Amino acid sequence: MMPLLRTTALAACFGFGAFSATAQTFDCVITPAVTVNISAPVGGLLSEVNVGRGDLVEKGQVIARLDTSIEQTTVDLMKERAASQSDVEVQRARLALAESRMERVATLVERNITSAEELEEAKASVDVAGGELAMAEMRNRIATLELKRANEIVSQRTITSPIDGVVQSRALFTGEYTDQDAEIVTIAQLDPLHVEAFLPVEMFTKLDLDMTVEITPRAPLEGTFQGRIKVIDRIFDAASGTFGVQVVMPNPDLALPAGHRCEVSFPNQG
Repeated sequence: MMPLLRTTALAACFGFGAFSATAQTFDCVITPAVTVNISAPVGGLLSEVNVGRGDLVEKGQVIARLDTSIEQTTVDLMKERAASQSDVEVQRARLALAESRMERVATLVERNITSAEELEEAKASVDVAGGELAMAEMRNRIATLELKRANEIVSQRTITSPIDGVVQSRALFTGEYTDQDAEIVTIAQLDPLHVEAFLPVEMFTKLDLDMTVEITPRAPLEGTFQGRIKVIDRIFDAASGTFGVQVVMPNPDLALPAGHRCEVSFPNQG
């Protein structure tokens, strides 16, 4: 359907842009800037869901947690393995003993008290002990990495909000099972808001990105607000002879709701 076009008188100048004496006005819709469906990265039993419909949330805030009793036990086990240095210390002691024996044998060889074969065997023992020490140190590093992986698995079971916004809906509750495809909550970002409008193609050459426009919500909301053009579609809809425009409108105090009709006024470009 072709948008409604009318002309309004605008006499004032605004904070970051001014309008000409007349402006062209079209129907529009106010929408959230972002709507995110939150789900868990892994399946599991929800041990808690901390938010409900209408709650304001901040980026990084914990939305829900999955049960981690088994995973936490694995973390505790890996922590003990990573913290233990006994294997490394034993192998270091064996290497030190082998090196000491090699030095004694080398002295005896110099005095022609023992054969060179004894020295070769002592050197071989040092090499073996050095290899065992390297293996013990590698096992310790692997245990540290396994601990890190176990902690990552636990952290995956804590679900946080990726944006500031408001909870639009809540689908699951504490005690329910969720998987990677199940939506737990939906969060909508309301600052800024996006304003979507479809304009006749005759307006295409009259608009520029970052142009200041006015947004007037329909009743019962009152007031007129400013926004800037963020997107001008470069593909027309041939059937209706229109193209889409998206305006970004600040809403820092969340005074304006999304999902409401409005009128957007563009400065008259002559």
